[in-house]
Amino acid sequence: MFNVFKKSKTNNQNESQVIYAMISGYLKPITQVADDVFSAKMMGDGFAIEPSDNVIYAPSDGEIISIFPTKHAITLKLSNGAEILIHIGIDTVELEGEPFTILVNAGDSVSRQTPLAEVNFEQIKQAQKVTDVLFIITNSDQYLLKPNEVNTGNVELGSQVLNLARK
Repeated sequence: MFNVFKKSKTNNQNESQVIYAMISGYLKPITQVADDVFSAKMMGDGFAIEPSDNVIYAPSDGEIISIFPTKHAITLKLSNGAEILIHIGIDTVELEGEPFTILVNAGDSVSRQTPLAEVNFEQIKQAQKVTDVLFIITNSDQYLLKPNEVNTGNVELGSQVLNLARK
């Protein structure tokens, strides 16, 4: 009788979630990344963007879980339960945080309009490192990329890349 004030129990973890380009640049499948751990999907499935900008944004709605001490990677949990690793560059852990300015903190709620990090990609290039920004679904055994194949090509910040749904 008094259920009017109760919150409805919806489970967002079963919903498909749109993933947006977190930076402008050239999008490619994770299998084309120049690092065997990532290209063999040992960390999970996903994609990479060769950046043409310097600010990385959240790929969708979620919460920041952690920021690596060397600032080269950020983990977040999307509202549908997918756990995402945003990894900036290849072997950039060796730069000890130098080219990265992190703009969020663990526990922050984010949307696709939320800037996560500002990056000096020129400094990464000067250190002879790859600048790819990787989107890795670390619990990808539980999720399905729709479409299953990531298309390659130029993308603009905020453009839709794929849908991510539970298997």
